[in-house]
Amino acid sequence: MSSFVLAPPRRRLLTLETLVVVSLALGLSAARSVLSFVGALLSPDRLSEQTAQLNGSLAPGRPLLDLGLQLVSIVGLLLPVAVVVVVAGYSGESMASFGVRSDRWRADLAVGLGAAAAVGGVGLAGYLLAHQLGYSLTVVPTGLPETWWRIPVLVLAAAANAVLEEVVVVGYLLRRLEQLGWPAGRAAVFSATVRASYHLYQGLAGFIGNLLMGLVFARWFQRTGRVGALVVAHTLIDVVAFCGYALLAGHVSWLPI
Repeated sequence: MSSFVLAPPRRRLLTLETLVVVSLALGLSAARSVLSFVGALLSPDRLSEQTAQLNGSLAPGRPLLDLGLQLVSIVGLLLPVAVVVVVAGYSGESMASFGVRSDRWRADLAVGLGAAAAVGGVGLAGYLLAHQLGYSLTVVPTGLPETWWRIPVLVLAAAANAVLEEVVVVGYLLRRLEQLGWPAGRAAVFSATVRASYHLYQGLAGFIGNLLMGLVFARWFQRTGRVGALVVAHTLIDVVAFCGYALLAGHVSWLPI
């Protein structure tokens, strides 16, 4: 990745733009996640006795309305990415500068598959251990009703979350921090911390796991300038978590419910 520092007026404007885009994408949700975790710590119940639901019903007992609300929520996840597209157009940049590239997609797919297997396996083991020790809430990846649209909606939600986090918190944020003169290491830590804070409501396992994943993903982008493999890996990790829980919960003894 190329490196250059902007003049002060442009630097101030770009700083404001970055704060707004990241706040819209994950910043406010990260703040709510931190406060949610504080609330869990203040609760008289142990963390492992409390639950954190990721994909819950938005209209219990009304499946078609629930489906509509789920789809609207998924579109909402992608709006910050649309903002990045508009910002790129106004600034004369291509989305490739934020890592969104279609060349070498087969390599991105292969790397993403490998990363999903490695990161997903380690993440699951870490969560189960943390939950056993009482440091993590019981994560419920889905509370959606058993309808025909449950699995498709979970897959769409996984993909939307992956695109949001990898394009905005990795590609966009790291590119902007580079332009603002941040050292690569500090930028990677900041990006990973934003990601981890967004998941703190799940407990320490969610925070630490996403912090480590965020560091690896940030360094990958800084070395390659690409987010395709990261989107693939993140999507697959979430698809397995969401759909795996929907299919296995209550049928295997090792999965907390």
